[in-house]
Amino acid sequence: MARIYIETHGCQMNEADSQYLARRAAAAGFEVAERPEDAAVLVLNTCTVRDNAETRAYGRINQWKTLKLRDPRVKVVVAGCLAEQDRDRMQTISPHVDGVFGTKDLKRLGDQLDAWRGGFEPAADDADPTLDFALEKPLGGDGAGVAGPYDSLRAFVNVQRGCSYYCTFCIVPHVRGRFDHRPLGEILAEVREKTAAGAREIMLVGQTVNAYKEPATGADFADLLHEVAAIETVERIAFISSHPKDLNEKLAIACAAIPKMNPRFHLALQSGSNPVLRRMNRKYTIEEFLERIAVFRSHNPAWAFTTDLIVGFPGETEEDFQRTLDVCATGMFAQAYMFVYSPRRGTPASHWEQIPADVARDRFVRLVGVQDPQVSAYHARKIGTTVRALIQGPSRKDPLRYSAKSIDNVTVNCALVEDEPNLSEPWIDVRIERAHVWGVSGTLVGRAPHYDAPTRPIAAQPLTINLLTESGFR
Repeated sequence: MARIYIETHGCQMNEADSQYLARRAAAAGFEVAERPEDAAVLVLNTCTVRDNAETRAYGRINQWKTLKLRDPRVKVVVAGCLAEQDRDRMQTISPHVDGVFGTKDLKRLGDQLDAWRGGFEPAADDADPTLDFALEKPLGGDGAGVAGPYDSLRAFVNVQRGCSYYCTFCIVPHVRGRFDHRPLGEILAEVREKTAAGAREIMLVGQTVNAYKEPATGADFADLLHEVAAIETVERIAFISSHPKDLNEKLAIACAAIPKMNPRFHLALQSGSNPVLRRMNRKYTIEEFLERIAVFRSHNPAWAFTTDLIVGFPGETEEDFQRTLDVCATGMFAQAYMFVYSPRRGTPASHWEQIPADVARDRFVRLVGVQDPQVSAYHARKIGTTVRALIQGPSRKDPLRYSAKSIDNVTVNCALVEDEPNLSEPWIDVRIERAHVWGVSGTLVGRAPHYDAPTRPIAAQPLTINLLTESGFR
């Protein structure tokens, strides 16, 4: 049987696309390979959100040239955002690439797999065993399309593609287009399909998922959550990523009313400074951001908030940066994904005067120094409690330990007690004994076949921020 390897870089939307490609490839008669060395078709699903993601993708594409030289029948395929951005020059930069399929071309790629399969089906089976080897150094990516024993438990379902907000730092609207919302019935059908295949948690994904509008009826994201929750086979519901502009009280009430919701909300702040937010075209002020979180927490006091933060954005002053530090110092974020600004080709901010690299790096280190202790403190509040979590698989650093996710998306680590995975009982109860920046660890105290009673995370500490004026915080 012909084999395909799918490696995913980037966001949950790319992971959802890779899951689709894996299913489409299986329907075309492919077996999913665990290593690129064993496959006849190599698919790299790419990201362009930062410069290092683009550099890493091209490094991996060029590394795969070795496999094509070994067997000319091997096909190298690039998909995702980088394929969309560089579709006109990809095969000039890397001539060994056989196919470039952008973010809107997944179905066309599936049709191409049908056409290719017969030509190289024997490739993985008749190769000279003396030529068997492994690439010297894997570069990035999680191989998210490779089916591990627990991969089916958390399913990603796209509810929209693209974005219409055009933040000045973001390439997404240019490579994925403007908002394109999927019909509600189509989304629900995919949810039923994935839970029938074993999914216990449904992750609804979109670039700005809470801006969802059903094309025919105008039903919004809160309505969609209620519809998904009504599907009996769905045990847990999560979503990512949300925009502060579209956080409203109706969504807050829906989240509070649905027991199946994971009590966590990813809401990208990006900066605590109003002047920087304006230059970013974020469409809200820091005051509005905090007010919307306060409304949401009035209905959902135990929910965890996570965020994205950018330092070194063009024009950011030391005073601007201090405002971001002040927000993080309140402890309002249970986790933050922090980045040094990276200019992206085709975006307005890439043409502006850039912050010196050493200044941006220094600010990043200082931001980590403020935010990481807040993350550790959030995790430490779980010590002494028993947490129910969904197994993700063996820990990457220690295959003798489980890695799982709690309902508020904290990584939970504990020792394995069984030789084989038991997919009928994917939930584990762990007594938490230690807290770390990356998550928590403890002792396995039990397994459960179903997620019966939602165990809410420990309530967040009261949030108190004294706003002065636009110029800063107390």
